[in-house]
Amino acid sequence: MPALFLLLLVGSATELCWAHAILMESTPKINSTVSGPDIDITLRFNVRIDGGRSRVLLVASDGTSSSLTLAKQEKPDILQMHASGLKPGAYKLQWKVLASDGHMSNGDVPFAVK
Repeated sequence: MPALFLLLLVGSATELCWAHAILMESTPKINSTVSGPDIDITLRFNVRIDGGRSRVLLVASDGTSSSLTLAKQEKPDILQMHASGLKPGAYKLQWKVLASDGHMSNGDVPFAVK
């Protein structure tokens, strides 16, 4: 009986691992400070991402937000975009992506501009 429980636990954990896109790397890095006013942005995930159904918002410290235009996907696990005219201060990239398994995932990348 313990072996069956362990098998079920491992099986469900494996399913959870594949159920969502996980941000593996970002430029800018989480909690980093970058030089503005223009920056290139890259988000790399652990799985293939549907760029056509994914969205990234740039949120300023005053709460204003703007949707960033995603570049044509050159690699299936990477989203790239550009932001310009950023003033010094705190920002957050809020991403919402559709993973290859059909699950939506979201998260954010806080960073600052000097």
